[in-house]
Amino acid sequence: QMQLVESGGGLVQAGGSLKLSCAAKGSIFSITSMGWYRQVPGKQRELVAVIASGGRTDYADSVKDRFTISRDNAKNTVYLQMNSLKPEDTAVYYCNLKSYINSWSPVSITWGQGTQVTVSS
Repeated sequence: QMQLVESGGGLVQAGGSLKLSCAAKGSIFSITSMGWYRQVPGKQRELVAVIASGGRTDYADSVKDRFTISRDNAKNTVYLQMNSLKPEDTAVYYCNLKSYINSWSPVSITWGQGTQVTVSS
């Protein structure tokens, strides 16, 4: 069974930095994409950044030029480097994995348990 192990959240002052990590544990045949979403109470979960298997990246407009997503393929781990953090970045951040467990399975979508990021003003 696939599991995503997240780490790196916490409390930081505005203008500071944090780095989130997410490691995929389990049987993986191939990865389509790994990414980060965030959610605040009362709002829908939103995409922050995603990196596809070929290395293509996409970012929410609100985090472009401040956040960087990267991936270590050997470790099945994705990172989110967050710089110049703002109070509006405060949210629970969730890791997301789209993968295949074998060559004939449908795509599997897995979510991490979430890690809190709080940015104080």
